[in-house]
Amino acid sequence: MLLFIALANSHYFLTGTSAGTSAGASVRGGFPVDVSALDSAVTWVVATFVDGRAFPLFGFLFGYGVAHIVRRQTASGAAPREVRRLLWRRGAVLVAVGVVDAMLFFVGDILAMYGVLLLVGAWAVRWSDRWLLVVAGLLFVLTALPSADSSSVSTDPPDVAMLPPDLATQLAERPAAVALIALLGPIGFACPYLLGLWAGRRRVLEQPERYRGLLSAVAAVGITVAVLGAQPVALMLAGATAVPSADVLELIGPLHDAAGVLGGLGYAALIVLLARPLEGLVEGRRGRLIDALAATGQRSMTCYLLQSVVWAVVFTPYLLDLAGTLTVTGTALLAVATWVASVALADLLARRDRRGPFEVLVRRVTYR
Repeated sequence: MLLFIALANSHYFLTGTSAGTSAGASVRGGFPVDVSALDSAVTWVVATFVDGRAFPLFGFLFGYGVAHIVRRQTASGAAPREVRRLLWRRGAVLVAVGVVDAMLFFVGDILAMYGVLLLVGAWAVRWSDRWLLVVAGLLFVLTALPSADSSSVSTDPPDVAMLPPDLATQLAERPAAVALIALLGPIGFACPYLLGLWAGRRRVLEQPERYRGLLSAVAAVGITVAVLGAQPVALMLAGATAVPSADVLELIGPLHDAAGVLGGLGYAALIVLLARPLEGLVEGRRGRLIDALAATGQRSMTCYLLQSVVWAVVFTPYLLDLAGTLTVTGTALLAVATWVASVALADLLARRDRRGPFEVLVRRVTYR
């Protein structure tokens, strides 16, 4: 998930003026157009398998984790009001950390958005299963409605809030963008969050033998729909097809996003189905790589925020200013390298028996 998030976020900094593009090349869907064959291939891969697929997976797992918190607190005798207040504290610290991250490092930070989602969604933990699924379905339909606002087909280049020329401009321009993402973003991710709550109640991801049929169907259908639903946008961004009319763009952008919700669910199901057989293969000889990946999952918030620092240093105009230098391929390699570095850091912390600093912060605020 963290690798996919790195790939999804980093290319939105590109301005389309690198050596791999022609003079005056524009940007669409966060990708420069009129690029090399290699960059076009990387664009197709990211647009097909990553963009709009990683964040629904994040939202689903977020809801799944909230369901675990509720179950543990309820089992320990906590009243519904106490559980709700605990979730509100967790949401508040996510908002606080996310706002700081967005103001100082990465304006597209999603922690504040998920904090707001939890502040509101804390009420949903008391909903019936049927109501969770009905509301999730309605929100999914809303995601699929024709719209000109899909980031998948946007022609907007990085704005001054994302690439500020100086610190003063950054602090002046970002509050509005941060507020917009934090307050409107939850609408798009409420569907996977509610589905995560439902699945977490049943511990679907922890009991693959019991839910094998459901997991297999979600993996097969979700990933297939995600790949096919991405093609109108992915082929256009890669330069394999012409840019259609505005009316068509208003259809294929939401199609890409809605298919991505199913893709995120499909990824979660596929990972669960593959994990148990792989666990059997390595039982008794668990390697360092698996330990490092587990350590990364246990420190995912710290590793996510490390990405923000890298984006700020590499792309901010008054720092390294590489938004107009790196190509699509170069940015993808940077994302992979950043993820590898975060895995190495998490492994180092685990070997020293230390939690991630931001995981410690969240737990202290949440559980007092």
